[in-house]
Amino acid sequence: MPLLHALAIFAAGIAAGTINTVVGSGTLITFPVLLAFGYQPVVANVSNTIGLVPGNASGAIGYRRELTGQRDRAIRLAFASISGGVIGAVLLLTLPASAFKAIVPAFIVVALALILLQKRLSAALASHRRDGREHVGPVALAGVFGAGIYGGYFGAAQGIMLLAILGLSLSEDLQRLNAIKIVLVGLVNLVSGVIFVFAAHVAWLPVLLIAVGSVIGGVLGARVGRRLPDPALRLVIVAVGILAIVRLLG
Repeated sequence: MPLLHALAIFAAGIAAGTINTVVGSGTLITFPVLLAFGYQPVVANVSNTIGLVPGNASGAIGYRRELTGQRDRAIRLAFASISGGVIGAVLLLTLPASAFKAIVPAFIVVALALILLQKRLSAALASHRRDGREHVGPVALAGVFGAGIYGGYFGAAQGIMLLAILGLSLSEDLQRLNAIKIVLVGLVNLVSGVIFVFAAHVAWLPVLLIAVGSVIGGVLGARVGRRLPDPALRLVIVAVGILAIVRLLG
């Protein structure tokens, strides 16, 4: 691999790790870079998924304060994410690579709309929560499960989708929801990555470069993201989501 290609993949890993921690959709940076350097789409997707796992871990560590007190909630949601991730990974290995391309932008548009309307919708749904408290109900579990399937298949904007789902299901600060999102995305990447290691062709040098870069990016993203007020974080989410749509339709 030429040195310039290696440096570009490493830099893309840093950027993706940062964006994944703050919002999500870091895949839309690393995946196109791998395609540009001649890797086949499925190989690029598989290698990218595995490489981003360490960045998810470093981002979760950076958000450990916001994760405090959310253990039971996270465990319930984790089972849904892991189950969906397994199904999504199997779909990637069995379905045509273009299967989701037509509907992925629509998913992102819906997720962005939910993010923007989160406060109003959450207030409307609050009366349906028992004792006025948030709970992880079947709708939340189904939504997280669906996001896990999507994440195991491709993953771009999975974080945005999860933030929208969690925001409608839980009366919680956006930063604390973002902390759970990082954990859930990391679990989906991990379980699908394990499947890919045994069942798909992996480009290991790009994996290593993305992994190291994403760890650095995860640390940077945690430092930046935790300091953003909710309105600013929502603007970042929407901006990244719009970019995701443009890139996928391009």
